[in-house]
Amino acid sequence: MLRIDDIHFAMEGRPLFEGASAQIPTGHKVGLVGRNGAGKTTLFRLIRGELALESGAIALPPRARIGGVAQEVPGSEVSLIDTVLAADTERAELMAEAESATDGTRIAEVQTRLADIDAWSAEARAAAILKGLGFSDAEQQMPCSAFSGGWRMRVALAAVLFSAPDLLLLDEPTNYLDLEGALWLEQYLARYPHTVLIISHDRGLLNRAVGNILHLEDRKLTYYAVPYDQFAERRAERLAQAQAENAKAQARIAHLQSFVDRFRYKASKAVQAQSRLKMIERIQLVSTPQEAALKKFTFPEPEELSPPIINLENAATGYGERRVLSRMTLRIDQDDRIALLGRNGQGKSTLAKLLSDRLSLQDGTMTKARKLRIGYFAQHQVDELRVNETPLEHLRRLLPGELPGKHRARLGGFGLAAAQAETEVGRLSGGQKARLSLMLATLDAPHLLILDEPTNHLDIESREALVEALTAYTGAVILVSHDMHLLSLVADRLWLVKDGRVTPYEEDLEAYRRMLLSADRPAEKPKPEKPKPVSREKVLELRAEVRKCEARLEKLNEMRDKLATKLADPALYEPENLGQMEVWQKKYAEVMDGLDRAEGLWLTAQEKLEAAEAR
Repeated sequence: MLRIDDIHFAMEGRPLFEGASAQIPTGHKVGLVGRNGAGKTTLFRLIRGELALESGAIALPPRARIGGVAQEVPGSEVSLIDTVLAADTERAELMAEAESATDGTRIAEVQTRLADIDAWSAEARAAAILKGLGFSDAEQQMPCSAFSGGWRMRVALAAVLFSAPDLLLLDEPTNYLDLEGALWLEQYLARYPHTVLIISHDRGLLNRAVGNILHLEDRKLTYYAVPYDQFAERRAERLAQAQAENAKAQARIAHLQSFVDRFRYKASKAVQAQSRLKMIERIQLVSTPQEAALKKFTFPEPEELSPPIINLENAATGYGERRVLSRMTLRIDQDDRIALLGRNGQGKSTLAKLLSDRLSLQDGTMTKARKLRIGYFAQHQVDELRVNETPLEHLRRLLPGELPGKHRARLGGFGLAAAQAETEVGRLSGGQKARLSLMLATLDAPHLLILDEPTNHLDIESREALVEALTAYTGAVILVSHDMHLLSLVADRLWLVKDGRVTPYEEDLEAYRRMLLSADRPAEKPKPEKPKPVSREKVLELRAEVRKCEARLEKLNEMRDKLATKLADPALYEPENLGQMEVWQKKYAEVMDGLDRAEGLWLTAQEKLEAAEAR
């Protein structure tokens, strides 16, 4: 159990925790939520011991391993699969010791421990995690240096998942994932065998991957044993109740104060007036969370253009001589809200670059409306802001002829108040930088807004504000996002980018989610409407097959036990017996492989027998 007891902590003089307490039971999956800047990441650093508490305590079970995603995997020449395998330090150390150890007793201990931690299946497990996060088999063998920073973050995530710590701390893990990777992570975390504490503003992940919410607000922690949507309902009810009680108390105070104001200076009523003043002092308002105003987004309104604003006819595009997308016949009108779906690497960003004039046609035609203006936001643009300039200086440089008051109005329209307008970008939060980038992308009131992962670094309230702004926006929107909540509320058309083509996807997002999650599962065979009764001879035959499989399993288990005993013999690891040791290890691996196949055959035979006897 993770225990947080009455902790106090301040950062640069600003209190973040004052008497905060919480208990997270072992094995629970918990979402840590709260407004940007509330101190969520700081709490992770306190749990890891990177920061010292002013008072209070944070306790974990003895020898519990804490794991989190590294800032980035270095661009080394080590392959992705080996980088992930190295994250399990115990296995890596044992494997290295197995190569160099000479003491027979120690070698036996190492081999026994390797078997205990299932070291021989480690590569398959690491490969499955990398594949789930979007890396092909060929890419897993490539060096880390061949990938950009965002992709290395995926490797860092794969590494910590593979190491399987007792307490897994994840801070916005979907920020560097596409929709497919985010859905895979949801499923993986839901099955994770240990405790998970995850900072996220992704409502889908908070509803499906975790079952509990830890809310950080007003420097306190409150634990809710429900997923996010139920937490939001309960919190709304609590706020409404507190506001109602405060309204009654304030009405009572106003009534008493009116008596005091009328009769305070009348001798005959002075005692009663003083009595009512004391009553006012005793009335306490219910403590309610500090509710900051919802930070809005205000997109400038473009003039209306004649439809279509973009028309593609048999278009193709790519990079150099490599063609990525072809035979595209697409139409975009100014009132369209389009979500681009498709696995990573299929060409979603390529299409976005083509539409935003960042990539040229290789074939076909693309017709655009005259005076068409396009705004483009991509995650990397947040990192391209000038960190030594303030938001106001960005606008002065880009719009030198505009009055300072107009600059401040633009920033205010994207939730950047006066204090942030004059703060260097390098000191702004991730959410504030994203707001500035969104504002810069819409400076000239675009008719088409292309947004590639716009919600990264935005808290849930800001995401809801973005949904409202996009709904009211009178231009076209093309969205690429891993946030299914955003896509479901904004997009009314879905385009699937797959196998070099872009085609309308006629079903809804939930159908697409089901398709992705079932892509690697074998299709279920349709059950016959009227199963035919199975003959007694067939049942006897199936029973005989089950007994045969059981006998095979028993024999293989005996062989495995004998080989394990042999491999545990220290004498086998003496230098003169190394050749025999390799032979016995090979036999052991062959028997384990045979056991896997035999168990599969037994399960199949048992299922057939149960189905036959049920008819």
